[in-house]
Amino acid sequence: MLYTPGERNFKMSRICSVCDKRPHVANIVSHANNKTKKWVYPNVHPMRYTTPTSGTTVHRGSVCTKCVKARKVTKVI
Repeated sequence: MLYTPGERNFKMSRICSVCDKRPHVANIVSHANNKTKKWVYPNVHPMRYTTPTSGTTVHRGSVCTKCVKARKVTKVI
């Protein structure tokens, strides 16, 4: 895989294939206001799915739970 110099090496399974939601950096703040960096990952699950615009075409990829709840995708069993 080719990455641009500023891009981090994310696992592809942690990126939503519908809304492109990806990991981001957040701070853990202590009572003394000390800040340490941490990664926050989206709730992503690998599944087979269809979208309303694609009709009956079945796609396969990682989808976040917000896209499933918002009915942007339909899970194929």
